[in-house]
Amino acid sequence: MWQLIILSAIQSVMLSFGQLTLKLALDRMPAFSWTRAFWADLLTNWWFLVCGIMFGGASLLWMYILKHFPLNMAYPLASLSYVIALVFAIVFLHENVPWNRWLGVALIMTGCIFVAR
Repeated sequence: MWQLIILSAIQSVMLSFGQLTLKLALDRMPAFSWTRAFWADLLTNWWFLVCGIMFGGASLLWMYILKHFPLNMAYPLASLSYVIALVFAIVFLHENVPWNRWLGVALIMTGCIFVAR
């Protein structure tokens, strides 16, 4: 059980970091267009590269988790990525989080505790 919790936490951090770096990459991009210049900017954006690495690694880890653990335990623990992404948004993007989202985080964490037992 602890192995699933640890692997889920790592996978959730990778997913959340991927979302953060995708946000940072897109913030540095011009408006979307089907031009060669847009795609060149995107493919040379370091944040976008890190995003791809994080999403790829998280996907490989998710495949391992699904192979070795029951889906009914693994999938609810994947919701940890919502909590971690919220914390990343506060720390790295300086976003404000209203009380109702904190309530949602508390409910997610409560659900994860129930699943992990």
